[in-house]
Amino acid sequence: MISVDEAHGHIFELATPLGTETVPLRTASGRVLAEPLLATRSQPPFRASVMDGYAVAGEAETYSVVGESAAGRGFEGAIGPEDAVRIFTGAPVPENATRVIIQEDVARQGERIRVADGADQEPYIREVGADFAAGFRIDSPRRMLPADIALAASMNVPEIVVARRPQVALIATGDELVVPGESPRPDQIIASNAFGLSAIVESEGGIARMLPICADTARSLEAAFDMAGDADLIVTIGGASVGDHDLVASAAHRMGLERAFHKVSIRPGKPMMAGRLNGTPMVGLPGNPVSSMVCGHVFLRPMLRAMQGLEARPLAQRMARLSASVGANGPREHYMRAKVSDDLITPAERQDSSLLTVLSGANALIVRPPRAPALNAGDAVSFIEF
Repeated sequence: MISVDEAHGHIFELATPLGTETVPLRTASGRVLAEPLLATRSQPPFRASVMDGYAVAGEAETYSVVGESAAGRGFEGAIGPEDAVRIFTGAPVPENATRVIIQEDVARQGERIRVADGADQEPYIREVGADFAAGFRIDSPRRMLPADIALAASMNVPEIVVARRPQVALIATGDELVVPGESPRPDQIIASNAFGLSAIVESEGGIARMLPICADTARSLEAAFDMAGDADLIVTIGGASVGDHDLVASAAHRMGLERAFHKVSIRPGKPMMAGRLNGTPMVGLPGNPVSSMVCGHVFLRPMLRAMQGLEARPLAQRMARLSASVGANGPREHYMRAKVSDDLITPAERQDSSLLTVLSGANALIVRPPRAPALNAGDAVSFIEF
């Protein structure tokens, strides 16, 4: 049995970055940028008015209004020291204008304006490149968030090179499982793990392929592995322990699995394994619902990020103060379901690894190191957020 840190090391060795593809900017949200983006123009590309008002080039009490500048229809040419141009927010400022007098500080009669005493002296002009200059760069790798998409569009970038989305084959195993909507026998349960793990995969930019539920037979398992052969990652759910009906490991070995590890000192989730099946990374997760989902957060999420070219590192941990005491930890690293709000974290009262209701009510996992001592309310603990 290996530590969580050692397991992360093996996981990242398996997480070879995938190739790239070019996609339209419109479809790039959430994708991982694989090549830097360069701005082809400055933003703004011209001196622009910050406010509605009058652009002037001199310091006078009264001005003659000689034209207008609106967005998309700028005023051409220069203006004299006693000239003013009616201007609107975002419109180009005349080439020699020095300030925009806001309209609240102006009294207009016909084509003449008078500036009020005590008028605001701010120039209200946004200079060329105030946001960014031509050649500005968005570095890679980077997950493209909505604000990044808006920025790339303003840089005049119509398409970008991104990491290919990992194709993840999910294989749920067990004669006791049926899919939601079916009528289970009294000795069967609904297969929930694959649906939760599918959501984790897709939240990290992967493409989840849920294969048919696999029976507890060598033939069924081998057929499932054949179906998953073209995936970038194979994830099995259940059957990774050592019981008489836990056949995943033996079937995978017969088909060429090069195992990196089997069993991790983690709670919940000890019966986990990983390796390469004929060159394809494979992770075997426990069948217990919460164990499977916790391992999905702790291992699959950073693995999928690394496969898309992001930094190969575990999920970031933060600190918060306990709202209640917790007992001493055992020999395995414990990921306790909890609810965090601001800098206060509340561990769930029940930590049974079969309780999906508790997991659904949590938004964080408290990380307790092996053999950690008991803690009191107010003590600081590490946690990862969902």
